[in-house]
Amino acid sequence: MFSANTRLGAAQACNTFALKPSRVRFNCAISVMCGALLAPLVMAAEPAEDLHQHPHPQELTPTVITAIAPSSPLTVVTNPKDPRQPVPASDGGDYLKTIPGFALVRNGGTNGDPVLRGMFGSRLNILTNGGMMLGACPGRMDAPTSYISPETYDKLTVIKGPQTVLWGPGASAGTVLFEREPEHFGELGTRVNASLLAGSNGRFDKVLDAAAGGPLGYVRVIGNTAHADDYKDGNNDTVASRYDKWNGDVALGWTPDADTLLELTAGKGDGEARYAGRGMDGSQFKRESLGLRFEKSNLGEVLDKVEAQVYYNYADHVMDNYSLRTPSGTGMMAGPMASNVDRRTLGARIKATWRWADVQLISGLDAQTNEHRQRASSGVDTYKQLPREKDADFHNYGVFSELTWYAADHDRLISGARLDRASAKDYRQRLTSNMMSRPNPTADNTRADTLPSGFVRYEHDLADSPTTLYAGLGHTQRFPDYWELFSPNTGPAGSVNAFDSIKPEKTTQLDFGLQYKSEDLEAWASGYVGQIRDYILFNYRPGMMGTTSQAENIDARIMGGELGAAYKLTSNWKADATLAYAWGKNSSDGKALPQMPPLDARMGLTYSQDQWSAGALWRVVAAQNRIDQNKGNVVGKDFDKSGGFGVFSLNGAYRINKNLKLSSGVDNLFGKAYAEHLNLAGNAGFGYPANDPQAINEPGRTLWTKVDLSF
Repeated sequence: MFSANTRLGAAQACNTFALKPSRVRFNCAISVMCGALLAPLVMAAEPAEDLHQHPHPQELTPTVITAIAPSSPLTVVTNPKDPRQPVPASDGGDYLKTIPGFALVRNGGTNGDPVLRGMFGSRLNILTNGGMMLGACPGRMDAPTSYISPETYDKLTVIKGPQTVLWGPGASAGTVLFEREPEHFGELGTRVNASLLAGSNGRFDKVLDAAAGGPLGYVRVIGNTAHADDYKDGNNDTVASRYDKWNGDVALGWTPDADTLLELTAGKGDGEARYAGRGMDGSQFKRESLGLRFEKSNLGEVLDKVEAQVYYNYADHVMDNYSLRTPSGTGMMAGPMASNVDRRTLGARIKATWRWADVQLISGLDAQTNEHRQRASSGVDTYKQLPREKDADFHNYGVFSELTWYAADHDRLISGARLDRASAKDYRQRLTSNMMSRPNPTADNTRADTLPSGFVRYEHDLADSPTTLYAGLGHTQRFPDYWELFSPNTGPAGSVNAFDSIKPEKTTQLDFGLQYKSEDLEAWASGYVGQIRDYILFNYRPGMMGTTSQAENIDARIMGGELGAAYKLTSNWKADATLAYAWGKNSSDGKALPQMPPLDARMGLTYSQDQWSAGALWRVVAAQNRIDQNKGNVVGKDFDKSGGFGVFSLNGAYRINKNLKLSSGVDNLFGKAYAEHLNLAGNAGFGYPANDPQAINEPGRTLWTKVDLSF
């Protein structure tokens, strides 16, 4: 069934670096924003008012979510705490793949990299509590979503296409917001939400989310652990996929009146995961997060709301070939080796909302800096004796405005524009590729660009039908990210390296569609067509000393869309179906754009009555024959065509009482042996063929049970 929940989230904030000359301008910007953050506090000195309690609506019939419909044009809103099928997610990317239009570059049991409409990496802005958590691995082993435990958040919002400018630069594919709501206590009280998940292959997750407070404030504590062993695929072969994760977060909120919020957040996490598709495993995923946000609402007749935040996120990641596996004893990684990378991200945002009779305007500015360091060595844990060396430094300063004009009762015009100043500095003194080292011609060089973005969208509600039509045109220019400037071995032909020569990416895209919602039928369709200038493509070339990667700019065309429907057959039976398709072409050479997910359809049937429900999900995926061999992105490449497959799953849910709910399922009921098209080739260290790339199979029959407790 479809689900859409609306809750508005939080914003993570800040811990500062020591001042260095390279950060003077950024820290000046931070100081201005901090001043703006603290100045409105004088308005909070009013007498405290009772806050209205906002209890969650009682779910009369418990269900397992199998598909999600848009809540408004191009926007999907859902509650990540709801049980869903396939087995509830272990990380943010695992969760996103259940939303039509999303896929995942798979490499084992967890920490895959999300793909929206065939677009990957920083084309997709992913924020947690309003801040960015950037991974550190040059090969994105720790993708941003690997640090996210979905069930510890209250709300997930996805905005498809370049159709917002509020949440940072780039985002040509879309924007993803994982958010935590502020707590509301009208009187002294507490609330507790907890869950346990147990399943096949040693899966065992625990989540605790508790809060206590009163009219003047609250404290919220969130913790989770997640564990799984290596799974068996449909052929009963073991796939290296074991992982362990934990997270802990706390939020302290001050609510002197109904319109004021000051919240401080802090969190830590760590984990380990082994990967069937990589030459190393992740033996450490340390995370540190700090945040501060301020909100003041109902300020006046025109100025309605002011929001400000600062955030600090730190990722300290270790990858090695000895903690979770045994070194191969042959080849370039015969003995124990390790690499330790870290990244500090500091950012801030301030925005204000103005309202007139028919117009809403949101304007503001944001800034972010992040620093990347690395160290590596042979031998067990010998890297710990080495100093960390900074190799990259990024800065971005942006100003934005987004306006909504309610032109008539049934017509809305939404438009936005932003301007970003982005820069990066190369600190590498030498470049190393396949055991060869040479001086870096761009050592200590800085590059910078000024990048405009904007969109306009028209929405119309039909007067005689519960139908909304919309069309939007967006343009965004995206500065190359760390993985595109620093990970490739070489840049375009004739260039000194990727840092020197890779151009910003420029996407122009038309989005269009419709939504229909009546008492018995909900249906929607969305399509897009786009032109990308200077699309950043990776080309992998095998050689005597191993594979080398080259980044280059090409021109590309993309199109596709998603559609879905949910129909209430009777008072107890409900059917739903979704379809997603993405197509891309390298218009520079006429070949297919690589790393495109194939046509993906999902069909569900649910029976619900009183306190229980039962359902079935059939997922059917077409073959993908449009590939460009050995080309792709920093994580994956097209190494072969893929066959289609169908997977059938069952689920059920039962509400024992108002506080306790049980849900259960069996994924891949018939034990189908299959592999996703977006996939890393199995690594020879786990017995996969070294010279014949073979995709990693997905789990075979998987049973799971989840218990949710709330009071």
